[in-house]
Amino acid sequence: MLAINIPGGLQGALTELVLDYNGTLAEDGALIDGVAERLTALAGQMRVHVITADTFGSAAAALAGLPVCLKILGSGAQDLAKAGFVHELGAAHTIAVGNGRNDALMLQTAALGLAVIQAEGAAQITLAAADVVVKSINDALDLLLRPKRLIATLRN
Repeated sequence: MLAINIPGGLQGALTELVLDYNGTLAEDGALIDGVAERLTALAGQMRVHVITADTFGSAAAALAGLPVCLKILGSGAQDLAKAGFVHELGAAHTIAVGNGRNDALMLQTAALGLAVIQAEGAAQITLAAADVVVKSINDALDLLLRPKRLIATLRN
């Protein structure tokens, strides 16, 4: 459980972390350096889920051995599927991280939405749906590993 107490904002226990794969955790289908270690550290505090259409077909192999639950989506209505997944987990206890257009509803649904930009860029609608925008996945994961950074960014 990740306890977040942001003055004038989010208060409570966050138990679920939902991440997009391509463009968020991975570039061109390959896991970004530093991500595996950070996901492993976060898995000691919360359940970690990766939800993806798996464009490159590499997510299962790249995530093998990591303490994450992988959900591969079909080709239709991915934005609704991702938001629905967050809702099923319990949106009030969920952090979502993504960059693509199909991640916007997921970020908006979650208690805390983080958008990453990275090499692939980020959809404008997703940036608008996020509570915080960061330049890399490692920066996003570090916010969760060092929650006082979130407090500094989001306090009123």
